[in-house]
Order: sequence, then structure tokens, then C-alpha cells
Amino acid sequence: MEPTCPCGSGGYLDDCCGRYHAGTPAPSAELLMRSRYSAYVLGLVDYLVRTTLPAQQTAVDRDAITAWSTQSTWLGLEVESSEVLGGKPEHAFVTFTARWHDGQGEHAHRERSGFVQHDGQWYFLDPTVPLKAGRNDPCPCASGQKFKKCCSGFI
Repeated sequence: MEPTCPCGSGGYLDDCCGRYHAGTPAPSAELLMRSRYSAYVLGLVDYLVRTTLPAQQTAVDRDAITAWSTQSTWLGLEVESSEVLGGKPEHAFVTFTARWHDGQGEHAHRERSGFVQHDGQWYFLDPTVPLKAGRNDPCPCASGQKFKKCCSGFI
């Protein structure tokens, strides 16, 4: 029997987030966020790094992600809202709550995550990874715009 997708969609993993883990670009910020939650559940650290804004990927803390992923029992995901804001490049916010259990007990984390689309691929804008860009510098998402006019308000 095929496993159910951890993202909470009710679908099978291969028909849901599994295809994004295998390399098909997620068609929306919400689906990228769901696939990232599933990647935490499944321990797919490379996917989590690959779907973070490329300018942030080298600074992502792989060890911390691996520890959190493997030392947690993931209890569920609830998506509260998904807002596509448009623009060039397109930006979006996804608000969600992820629940898990670890050695310290049960936890819930509510977050409003920012995403940007570049060349047909959605990327997570990680607020824990600093971007080396001043307000008037070119945006690290490679849009060609100044950082202050592009991604600065989404991180």
C-alpha cells in the first residue's frame, strides 16, 4: 500500500509532495511549503536546502535541520492561508502551524513564510539566514531589481 503524504492533503506521497521531492517544481508557494514540511518528516535535507533561495543555500544549517528532522515525531500541518501577491518576480506568503513532539514535549510553531518565484521555481525566503544585500543592492533572488523593491519586505 502506498504511503499517505505527510503534508496532510490526504493524497498518496508519490502523487503529492513526492513528485516535488523527485524534482518537479512545485506550482505554488503553498505546495512548496507543504512539500518542505513533508521533507522535514522524511529527513530530506537536500530538498530543504535546494528549495531555499539560492543566495541563502550555502548558509543553511544542515546539521540543525537534520537534528530537528530526525529527533522529532511530526504530528501534523495546518495551512491557515496562502496569499499570492503577484509582482515581478511573483511573491507569496503562506501562514501555517506545524506540530511535533521531541524530548522536551509537544510543540506547535506558527509561521508566516515568504516565498519568491524565479524562472518558474518557487523558493523559500529563510528569515534565519542573513542575506548580504543592502537596500540598494541587486536583489539576491536574481530579479534584476533593487533588494528594497523586491524581496526585502518578505524576509
